[in-house]
Amino acid sequence: MAAYTPHFPGSNSIVEEYWLEGRAKGKAEDILHILKVRGVEIPGSVRERVAECTDLDLLGTWLDRSLSIERAEELFGEE
Repeated sequence: MAAYTPHFPGSNSIVEEYWLEGRAKGKAEDILHILKVRGVEIPGSVRERVAECTDLDLLGTWLDRSLSIERAEELFGEE
């Protein structure tokens, strides 16, 4: 998955920071939603770790994994 690099007024500013936080929050919500829809039980520790992550690349990896894992803890693989 290619990383998007924003080029808009406000780059490297509070505007970009909030934009990136919003993207991370959205990806985290997507991961948890996919697991829920697939019927994978999500322990609180996994939910918390996913929700608090702000690394978009890592969240992208977890999103890909969420499509095929059997247990939520498998999201984290061998990091």
